[in-house]
Amino acid sequence: MAMAYVLINSEVGKEDEVIAQLRKMEGVKEVNFVYGVYDIVTKVETDDVKKLKEVVIARIRRLDFVKSTLTMIVME
Repeated sequence: MAMAYVLINSEVGKEDEVIAQLRKMEGVKEVNFVYGVYDIVTKVETDDVKKLKEVVIARIRRLDFVKSTLTMIVME
């Protein structure tokens, strides 16, 4: 199992739209709206690191209104 926390910056006022899209996404286990440097924190779990990379790069980072991400892969 591979797990990561993805910190997301979204366009101002579009946080709810990004959160709604994330909650429908396979592999995304938690989505939280936060205050601070980042707008949204998500927990992603997949079977392996290759799938984790696909979720982050091919799906999360390409969502409308996502400006930037920071991915922290959890060590076993």
